[in-house]
Amino acid sequence: MYNELILDIEDHVATVTLNRPEKLNALNRGLQQEMLDVCSQLKNDDSVRAIVWTGAGRGFCSGADLTGPRPEGAPEPSWQEMLDEDSWVGRQARAVYLIDKPSIAAVNGVAAGAGMSLALACDIRVGSEHTRFKTVFIERALAPDAGMTYFLPRIVGTGNALDLILTSRAVGPDEALSMGLLQRLVPHPELRDTAQAIARQIAAFPPLAAMMSKRSVQRSLDHMFEEQLRYEIRAIGIGRQAANDARESIAAFREKRTPHYTGH
Repeated sequence: MYNELILDIEDHVATVTLNRPEKLNALNRGLQQEMLDVCSQLKNDDSVRAIVWTGAGRGFCSGADLTGPRPEGAPEPSWQEMLDEDSWVGRQARAVYLIDKPSIAAVNGVAAGAGMSLALACDIRVGSEHTRFKTVFIERALAPDAGMTYFLPRIVGTGNALDLILTSRAVGPDEALSMGLLQRLVPHPELRDTAQAIARQIAAFPPLAAMMSKRSVQRSLDHMFEEQLRYEIRAIGIGRQAANDARESIAAFREKRTPHYTGH
């Protein structure tokens, strides 16, 4: 189904691997569209409860592909596409960030430009000794895009965000961990397995509760305190619509057994 990425689904966990290793998984037109397509597929697939994003080869994603020609036979953009003020970078950020299913980035190498934005759009980032972050936009005479100016200051603070954006300096794994760009740092051979283990741990919990927990934290970034308190109550109500899972959580606790959640 996909040419520029690989999708594997197992144990309620989807692993999306950007598959242009010869270009450090740079985002060409084909990969851009396939990322939007796979996000739509996973958002609507109730068998998927958590998502791992990673890259093939030695890079996570090096950003937009500035070297490749326009694919032969590629259709001209429609008027609606040309009128879309978000462009593909905005659509990418929205698709990944608003997918609801918890997401983990296994940052297996360089994450630069829009590729760094992709990692930032994920909920949890796991890295190794090969992980590198670089904003890179200013080197191309560009302001950041793909959501970087939204995600980065919220993750590392305004001063650190401006430091990385305005100097375009590379951030290695140890600094990334201390700054909050990474939540976990593991030996490279363990990277993918660790990310998938985190995803499986999340997937074992009630899926509606997990998705509403993620959505609640996202909303808190823009809500005032009183508004967020009201949203928490609303989120509990939405999560409890999975009545069987609510009953199962209590029954498993009382019976001292591992619960089995279905999302209903």
